[in-house]
Amino acid sequence: MSWDFKLICGPLGGITEGPAWDGSGLLFTHIDASRIFRYDPSINFVDVFRENTNCANGLMFDKDGILYACEGDARRVVRYTEQKTTILVDSFEGELLNIPNDLAIDEQGNIWFTDPFYPGAAGLWSEDEDNQVLSHDSIYRLDQNDKDQWSISRMTFDTTKPNGLLFSLDYNVLYVAQSARKLSDPRELRGYPVKSDGTLGDYVVLHDFGKFRGVDGMCLDIDGNIIATAGDADDGGPGSMIYIFAPDGTILEQHPVPAKAPTNCTFGGDDLKTLYVTTKQGHLFSVETNRKGRLLFP
Repeated sequence: MSWDFKLICGPLGGITEGPAWDGSGLLFTHIDASRIFRYDPSINFVDVFRENTNCANGLMFDKDGILYACEGDARRVVRYTEQKTTILVDSFEGELLNIPNDLAIDEQGNIWFTDPFYPGAAGLWSEDEDNQVLSHDSIYRLDQNDKDQWSISRMTFDTTKPNGLLFSLDYNVLYVAQSARKLSDPRELRGYPVKSDGTLGDYVVLHDFGKFRGVDGMCLDIDGNIIATAGDADDGGPGSMIYIFAPDGTILEQHPVPAKAPTNCTFGGDDLKTLYVTTKQGHLFSVETNRKGRLLFP
């Protein structure tokens, strides 16, 4: 069954990202404008939700409805409450982070995030790779103590450009989009087993995109399937696409997106069956599906 995508807004110019359903509306980031927008489907209206977000990219609500973000231009992960921004982390072992990209939250409330250095992904400074301080592009976990302080642990030692990340239904696997721009680096959807001590085991390649644009962002349905944005209308491959992968990487469905390079997706709506999709050109699309999303909140 083909999907009928509805254009909600855009193209805004520059990348839209970070779609996150808040229970009655959808938040999404416009990275280049350092803004978060909110779409209210009850009145079909998009409005500015937050400004001056330092090129915020990924957004995620925890189970209590608290909003977290990756502010790439400030090289930090933050928590938003009303008009207050709380910095959770902006360095690792005394060195500035790269450009924090996307988030996932585990059963214990620990925050996992990817930290690639994509040239040009934040402010003008990010166009110069000499501004990368760390010698690696990794995934980290933030653990909170009783005093609202967060400790950071490096979780991957084999990623070069980790992008989207997502936990399986039982939280026993961390799905990771290894999405390099250079052809010399792999473009894979990986599954890392989460070990009993909280560390990650050796990954399994669930899908290899070869020379074509791999997964950017992804979400989960209630059956444990991975709904992922990947591909580009200009790269000569399958094109801009929503992939639906089974947990073992089997492709169950593919749905062309009517724009170049979809960036991320999440479910929303009263029944959590509406999929929202952002793009590299700054669109927000919605599409009604026969799948129901698994969200931490609401």
